[in-house]
Amino acid sequence: RVYLYSMSQQRNQRGGDRREKSEFDQSIIDIARVTRVMAGGKRMRFRACVALGNKKGKVGIGIAKGADVQIAISKATTQAEKNMVSVHVVGGTIPHAVVAKFKAAKVMLKPAALGTGVIAGGAVRTILTLAGAENVVGKILGSQNKINNVQVTIKALLMLKDAVPEHMKDQVEAQKLVSAQREKEEKLREAEREKEEKNRPRRGRQDRRNQRSNFRKQDSGQSKPGAAPAEKKQ
Repeated sequence: RVYLYSMSQQRNQRGGDRREKSEFDQSIIDIARVTRVMAGGKRMRFRACVALGNKKGKVGIGIAKGADVQIAISKATTQAEKNMVSVHVVGGTIPHAVVAKFKAAKVMLKPAALGTGVIAGGAVRTILTLAGAENVVGKILGSQNKINNVQVTIKALLMLKDAVPEHMKDQVEAQKLVSAQREKEEKLREAEREKEEKNRPRRGRQDRRNQRSNFRKQDSGQSKPGAAPAEKKQ
């Protein structure tokens, strides 16, 4: 038997149309146009580097190429989901300083106090934010290549130890209180949005049709020259 499926059915079988909201935040690190010399000439494609993270200790990167920018981004996003790794983030920062090297790229990360923020530049800042490190000081010491800097940052985060230093326990407790307050505020905002959505008046299809027909009648009555104004019904 031969079964014919439409493109929408094939997308549903492969996991949907990807329109539902994902638990990971997405950030495009780099998009470049690359060429390859073939027998008949040069073939142009697009390369995309995408980073995903849930801001709770999980982050991943993906690099892919495609004939179109959107295809390259989609393939890189799928690759990043497969390359997801878990990093050790405590108290909104990293437990200790670390220096990592990947090819010509070199990066140094240091923990920071609560309220410092992410002090880093380029792709390093994006990876740290997606990983959930809110207070970190970073420095790029080597190459300025974005892809290499992303990979060396992932390598540095994987070098972190699980042990929590004694001097950071107070910061961990303070970060827990801040996180609890944020979750409480987010729940209140979500409840307010749901309440506004329920109280918002919704017009049906028939109401919209009636309104359009009334507009047409008014326009037709005003456009006729010498037309008498319509009498109001009592």
